[in-house]
Amino acid sequence: MLRVDGLHVYYGDSHVLQGVSLEVRPGEVVCLLGRNGAGKSTTLRGIVGVNPPKSGRVNFKGQDITARPVYETIRRGLAFVPEDRRIFPGLTVNENLNMGAYTLSDKKRIEEHRLRVFTLFPRLKERRNQLAGTLSGGEQQMLAIGRALMSDPKILLLDEPSLGLAPLLVKAIFDTVREINQAGVTILLVEQNARAALKLANKGYVLETGSIALSGPAERLLADERVRKAYLGES
Repeated sequence: MLRVDGLHVYYGDSHVLQGVSLEVRPGEVVCLLGRNGAGKSTTLRGIVGVNPPKSGRVNFKGQDITARPVYETIRRGLAFVPEDRRIFPGLTVNENLNMGAYTLSDKKRIEEHRLRVFTLFPRLKERRNQLAGTLSGGEQQMLAIGRALMSDPKILLLDEPSLGLAPLLVKAIFDTVREINQAGVTILLVEQNARAALKLANKGYVLETGSIALSGPAERLLADERVRKAYLGES
């Protein structure tokens, strides 16, 4: 479904991604692990076109989407939830969800997607007329994911969905990501919580200073001594 080949991304003169390649097949959950500054978020931003790559290719559903405008990528069925969530604090929950559905014109489909979001996140339904800026951190993360789902994506790119959340909310978010995947949405997940991510994922990639250092089935990475020492806090 998604194939990234030799992606190179720069921030000014800083060569952040140095030939990143990965593959996400339909129905999979794939996690991207690495220390702060390794290039995980930049990989997602390069894929979706927020930070267009200087070289390399991004292929989605058999089509080259490299450096295409973000709105085109979303129309093709790829949605992105950034690390900082980027909700609209001065708009209500419902209005934020409407913004996520801007690529759709069928009002019936939009309401079906809204019902789906409210089924996944009942708390958002309770707060549907509340300003998004007054929500808790966990509720804002729910809204960011819900807004992305309003576009009816085939693949969902999630950047650090558990960041800054209490342990109980972290579990709830991961349970919901699993439910979204089981409903047919493919997931590419960037996550600092390596253990939780690998337990959820089918396979994983480990980034080190802009390059893929390790990759393989999630179970194998969980058992890998290097991963256990570097990311799972085990000696």
